[in-house]
Amino acid sequence: MKDPTNPSRNGNVTPEPAPRCLACQGALPPGRARRYCSDRCRQAGWRRRNQPATPVPPLPQPGSPRASSIYECPDCESRYLGTQRCDDCNTFCKKLGTGGACPCCDELITIEELTQP
Repeated sequence: MKDPTNPSRNGNVTPEPAPRCLACQGALPPGRARRYCSDRCRQAGWRRRNQPATPVPPLPQPGSPRASSIYECPDCESRYLGTQRCDDCNTFCKKLGTGGACPCCDELITIEELTQP
């Protein structure tokens, strides 16, 4: 006698997995066909699909190392990108290292300062 709650192992029918929400992986409510379980998950899916790409900061150009070097004036502590002489003091600046403008605040910063904890 066959048990209707326990299908035969020899059958070629495999049960379909229950559909899941694309945002939270929760079970979808019964009824009409959907992709998301709630309005909240539908909005989260839209935001994820339409997110603007994060801009990648430009890397220093290959070639002259001076063009991507940060210099600091020993007198007034102003920083310059690729310029070895201070505009205000008219003195030669000290080289701090390779770097560029910070993408958040446009302040000149070296790579070493970014990687230090």
